[in-house]
Parts: sequence; C-alpha cells; structure tokens
Amino acid sequence: MKNLVDSQRLRGLYAITDSVLLGDDKTLLGACEAALGAGIALLQYRDKSDDAAHRWRQSDALAARCQAHGVPLIINDDLLLARRLQQRWGESIGLHVGQEDVALAEARRDLGPRAIIGATCHDSPILASQAATDGASYLAFGRFFVSRTKPEAAPAPLSILAQVAPLGLPRVAIGGIDTATAGEARAAGAEMLAVVHAIFGTPDVAAAVAALQAQIDANPIPNSVTA
Repeated sequence: MKNLVDSQRLRGLYAITDSVLLGDDKTLLGACEAALGAGIALLQYRDKSDDAAHRWRQSDALAARCQAHGVPLIINDDLLLARRLQQRWGESIGLHVGQEDVALAEARRDLGPRAIIGATCHDSPILASQAATDGASYLAFGRFFVSRTKPEAAPAPLSILAQVAPLGLPRVAIGGIDTATAGEARAAGAEMLAVVHAIFGTPDVAAAVAALQAQIDANPIPNSVTA
C-alpha cells in the first residue's frame, strides 16, 4: 500500500518522550502539553515497559492533547497500540518502526495510506530504499552526535542524508540533536530534527522547543527534497 502522507507536514521539530525523564503521568502530560503549545511538528510516545494498561492510559491522554493542538501522535514500536488509538482518534495516529519491530509493509496495510509511518534506517541507504518501497512516510537516520538517550548507538555520518535524497522522502536526524548541533544537521539535509533530552531533559520545555525552533528557522535546508 502506498504512502499518501503529505510530506510538507513532516518538517520541523519532532519531540520523542522518554519514560526515564518523564516518569509519571503528570510529568509526562505536563511536559508534552508544553512542547505541543510551543509548536512541535510531531510527538512520539516511546515507552518500552510491559505494562499495556499504563501505555494505553498515557498514549490515549497524549492523543487527546495532540488532537487539540493539531499535531500527529506517533507510537513507537507498538502496532497494536497504534491500531487501537487510531480506531479512537483517527488517522492522526501514526507509528515508528525499528529494524527489529513489526514489518513496515504490514503496518502500512493495517494503519492505511494516510497514517504517518516512519522507519529507523541507521546509516544505511539499503534500509532506507526498502523502507521507501514498503510505504514509509519518513526515514530516520543516526545517531549523528553524542547521545545522552542512547549513548551505545552506533554513529552515522551526516553524508547519509544527501545519499538518500533521491528517495524523495523527508529525512529525520536523531541522536545528540540540540541547539549546538541542529544547524549542522539541517545543513546536511534533515527536514526534521528528532529530539529527546534537549527538550524533555530541560527545566523549561517550552523554552527549549523555542530555542530549537529558532535554529531550524535560521538554518534552511539546501535543496530540500520535499520543497
């Protein structure tokens, strides 16, 4: 099934939650509300716990807040949860899949052509090409810089972003993205910047989003593939 997501929507700041930084419901929802109000483009709910009731409660509450702000909610690595949320909230619910998660083509069949589905591609043009064939809405690469969230992740060269430009899908840079590195990632071609710690590890989430957005605004992408 084809990807029918408007790529123009997939630009800007992509905030990803962290269950360590945002341990309880009140902290999670308050921080995400601040990020949504400050103007993020996408929000990803990432929680690797085995507590299905906990993940449903939190993600459903986030879906309500995302819908109020007109921001899609992306579920990390849980097709069943994404499908359940989509039945309640519609196509504003999407999914992000890694290389060891559910097959992207299966997720696309289940969630439909207009759901945002992203794929982790590390530093591989081969993985990126397969994801594009299987119906990905965006391609995520990294880590590009030292990451506080996943310090063990293998490094990737920024040059991969130019390599995959002919695929014509928005490129997401992840790993160590903050105000000091955002400009470099944008110059290399990243339409979206995925951020965890530089947003949710700060005492003022709204201010952090504003500072990162200022870097995005100050660093337009040369020859963006989705222009």
